Amino acid sequence: MKNFKFIIKRIFGMNHKAMFQTVDLLHKKTGKSKAWLLQDMIRCTMKHGSGHIDYEQFEMYNMTEAQRATYLTRGRNNAIVKQYNDQSYNHIIHNKDEFNAHFDKYLKRDWALMREKENAVAFLSSHEDFMIKPLDGSCGVGIRKLKASSFASPEAAYAELWTSDGNALLEELIIQHPAVSNIYPGSVNTVRAVTLYKDGKARVITTCFRMGNNGNHVDNLNNGGMVVPVDEKTGHISLRAMDKEKKVYANHPVTGNPIQGFTFPDWDKAMRLVCDAALEIPQIGYMGWDIAFTPDGPVIVEGNEYPGNGLLQLPEHTPDRIGIMPKFNI
Repeated sequence: MKNFKFIIKRIFGMNHKAMFQTVDLLHKKTGKSKAWLLQDMIRCTMKHGSGHIDYEQFEMYNMTEAQRATYLTRGRNNAIVKQYNDQSYNHIIHNKDEFNAHFDKYLKRDWALMREKENAVAFLSSHEDFMIKPLDGSCGVGIRKLKASSFASPEAAYAELWTSDGNALLEELIIQHPAVSNIYPGSVNTVRAVTLYKDGKARVITTCFRMGNNGNHVDNLNNGGMVVPVDEKTGHISLRAMDKEKKVYANHPVTGNPIQGFTFPDWDKAMRLVCDAALEIPQIGYMGWDIAFTPDGPVIVEGNEYPGNGLLQLPEHTPDRIGIMPKFNI
């Protein structure tokens, strides 16, 4: 009875309009009948916890049941979050001001809150170039790169920014390691490292590299960026990057510099950094960390108490159709 209720809840909780749109899209793309795609999509939802987005994004219609079982779907991701993360601690990660205060030693850069006027003006007096980030933003939305010299004075800068951006966060610019900047200098290109805390230890499950494109100042896939897996043990990239439209790139389309074949500097330090950070709040045992690489070593940019699953198993990056679930070993 419990499983039956769960299945009914999943069926009626689906976005049926989007689901049928996906069926139409995949019918045109694959030639498979709409009836087959629909029933197969529902079967994947019930058996593997995948929605229509997972089904299309991972191309599950081309997989065997055994292959599907290896994918970190949204349903499986939700289950891991529920198992390892105490939601009462999420505010520390979700709120940028709390996160920066708690993980300050891992950020290794100056920052100030706009609501603390004296500190904010002092920050604006000390930094020519800086970032301003909305406290409640995500996916890079609302982040701006500014110059202090474009304002009449630090006090004038504060007054204008308070009026336009309200209660935001000011951060010192991250200067990228030349090797990473060489791939694409227009954004801070980060590695997403997923960690799992279990039995008193934290380990890295998987890592991927995100980079900007087309003049964008953020590396987020949903804002025009690209992603590629990184070997979590060596820091080496052996595959091609992919954008949201599933176009693939061995070299960056803007700079022409190689992505495939790149190996990160200070990789061991970066992996130790996130594992140390993961020990800070063991109540949130499943975390996604964004790491930047600087000439002075790796730094944490931000953390995610709900690591996404969409970046990690794209078709170009799983030629054997094996997802990342086996890496969890849980």
